[in-house]
Amino acid sequence: MEVRRLGRVEYEPTWRAMQEFTAGRTAETPDELWIVEHPPVYTLGQAGKPEHILQDVGIPIVKIDRGGQVTYHGPGQVVIYLLLDLQRLKIKVRELVTAIEQGVIDFLAAHDVHAERRAGAPGVYVGNAKIAALGLKIKNGCSYHGLALNVDMDLSPFAAINPCGYAGLKVIQTKDLNIPLTAHEAGEQLSQHLLPQLETQHG
Repeated sequence: MEVRRLGRVEYEPTWRAMQEFTAGRTAETPDELWIVEHPPVYTLGQAGKPEHILQDVGIPIVKIDRGGQVTYHGPGQVVIYLLLDLQRLKIKVRELVTAIEQGVIDFLAAHDVHAERRAGAPGVYVGNAKIAALGLKIKNGCSYHGLALNVDMDLSPFAAINPCGYAGLKVIQTKDLNIPLTAHEAGEQLSQHLLPQLETQHG
């Protein structure tokens, strides 16, 4: 699996690149993880209801093709996109979601933070606050989109939305948990916890 570190990139061209990569891949195309940060943007999933955007704070809104509702991406949040051939890996979507969540849980556990998943609400939570959001698109048996982990960012834009469609959902970041990492460092460490999860599923 190839890990590509793209740095801080605009959201929309990155999304289009994922679509093109997925549309053009063959049975031989290696799977890739893309580690990125985005400038401020709200993304509205396929089922996304505009009323979950509570106020206009001047941040662009992009309607996209992943599952789920509205979320926020911005500097200081690490986003990892998983461009995987699920048929070749022989894993189902539900197993992939579990593997991604477990990768985040293991990463946080390595920093002495207890995190957990919630039934019916994809993502990873510390107490009652969400630290990582998850959304995928599966096309022709291949995945794109992925997960976003809040690291060291301005969380205030989350207050202008119902994150993932949940009114009043608290969000938290690793900085608030005394984990002194930059988004780049967190991305490197998190990817090291994700890769074994994907290999475990494959095995």
